Amino acid sequence: MTQRQTPTGQLGEIGILLVGPKFPENIGASARIASNFGISELVVVSEESYDQERMLKMATHKAAHLIHGMRICRTVAEAAAPFHCIVGTTARQGRRRLQDQTPREVMAEIVPMLAGNRIGLMFGPEDSGLSNEDLDFCQFASTIPTAGFSSLNLAQAVAIHCYELYTAVHPHPFAGVPKSDLANSFDMEGMYEHVEEALGEINFLRDTNRIYWMRNIRQFLGRVKLKKKEASLIRGICRRFLWHSRREQGLECRTEVSAHRPEETAQ
Repeated sequence: MTQRQTPTGQLGEIGILLVGPKFPENIGASARIASNFGISELVVVSEESYDQERMLKMATHKAAHLIHGMRICRTVAEAAAPFHCIVGTTARQGRRRLQDQTPREVMAEIVPMLAGNRIGLMFGPEDSGLSNEDLDFCQFASTIPTAGFSSLNLAQAVAIHCYELYTAVHPHPFAGVPKSDLANSFDMEGMYEHVEEALGEINFLRDTNRIYWMRNIRQFLGRVKLKKKEASLIRGICRRFLWHSRREQGLECRTEVSAHRPEETAQ
């Protein structure tokens, strides 16, 4: 019997249960997806053996530990035994089946149960899905809404459910990332001064339209929500442009003066 991986993170007590998968590649891909979202247990229900190399190829080295440590069971009852709650995934509907919910709806109900309980996500064979007998072990049924054609690859279904569970647990997954350093009013006003000066240099702005165009430019750049470094970049471009423009004007002036300078008479 394989040893279960030590749970880590908030989804460490989640298990992926694959009932009668047809292709070892789908097992490997499911392992990779589980690892992506911090899920530490993979269970396969089958009386067959699978080519480990084909599973590992899809799992990649990042999820190889799930393939090496996956639990193989002969029956759904054996696979389901350690779990307090199981979500069965199905595309089929019927009067005797559990009430169908979307993955997002199901995960919202699952999240409060995560503390201290082992939760299983159960997926059926690629060709037929879970049977009514398989769903008897489940407390929830999840159906992925699609536009008519309801058949999804096994690994795709695993990915959607893992993603929905992860986002239900982490509603703001990037909250720890520092917020953008937006330019403040001081930064923006300095930038506008340089923009106005540069546009005046090329006569794009004249006294008759200066206020009109600068107001439009302010409204446009204000909607962009520039960061400090971006406002500084624009100021730098304007400064460089002004330097080149005035340098060229200076050269032209010196050339004109030189051209009109009277020649020195010989002594």
